[in-house]
Amino acid sequence: MAAATASDIPHIPVLLPAILRAVDPVTGVWLDGTFGAGGYTRGLLKAGAARVIAVDRDPLAFEMAADWLAAEPRITPQQGVFSDLDTYAQDLDGIVLDLGVSSMQLDRAERGFSFMRDGPLDMRMSQSGSSAADIVNGAAEETLADILFHYGEERASRRIARAILRERDVAPITTTLRLSQIVEGCLPRAKPGQSHPATRSFQALRIAVNDEYGELFQGLMAAERALAPGGKLAVVTFHSVEDRMVKRFLTARAGAGGNANRYAPPSESAPPAFRLTPRKAIAADAEEVAANPRARSARLRVATRTDAPAGAVDAKAIGMPMVEVSP
Repeated sequence: MAAATASDIPHIPVLLPAILRAVDPVTGVWLDGTFGAGGYTRGLLKAGAARVIAVDRDPLAFEMAADWLAAEPRITPQQGVFSDLDTYAQDLDGIVLDLGVSSMQLDRAERGFSFMRDGPLDMRMSQSGSSAADIVNGAAEETLADILFHYGEERASRRIARAILRERDVAPITTTLRLSQIVEGCLPRAKPGQSHPATRSFQALRIAVNDEYGELFQGLMAAERALAPGGKLAVVTFHSVEDRMVKRFLTARAGAGGNANRYAPPSESAPPAFRLTPRKAIAADAEEVAANPRARSARLRVATRTDAPAGAVDAKAIGMPMVEVSP
């Protein structure tokens, strides 16, 4: 989850210079899958893109940018999600996906994303569907523990889930501050330099509310279908589960995954749909981290589309955590 101090460093697109270096030259039509405050979109246009399709599931993103969007005909706004991006355009020259929560969502207490600001327990990026409060107050103890463990990598998941059930029997848990206090009561006090005790739990609930892993899984395959041969895919992740999913997807679709069973006879593999460019993840340099602490955990992976037919991967094969979330 992004740092709680995001309001001090608003609207800085993470790893933008690294993206532009990795995909150079920037030409033609690009899709920015997480428009947010428009940082990537404007960076792509400045670098040479002819047009950018700006996608965001949060209607607030376009409301806040309405004035300058109206004055920029090279941007096509599109409210939507990763899983549908190949329906928004085809034969794209590039796609950028930023998997982090935006500062404008964290900074608004009424959106319920931040444990540092008291507000309704919401966390819905699209402002529709089930909220975090629905899950916290309606899900079974085992489901809550699974969400916290698999989506937030919270080792105290069962202890926290038991505490949530105990507290919601007293009164429904409807605010971020109350949930944060419940989680804090289950964990040791954070030492200087450590993240807030509620960080992992809030991350897990946000991912569950917005089906972020499902959208990432479907979005990667949609990107493969939407890119033209030679098109670039750049994905910025912020924690290990996301990065693992992206790495395994690109490795598999680049034909570099190896044989899962060394004793099985070799099978004819499909031609690779991507080339890894570069092969390893790119991290922010010291200068960017100093200017934007949110970049500290960010990792960028870039791949170039070949002319091979689009295919698919198995969710389990790329390490996608799967929890039945419905409360």
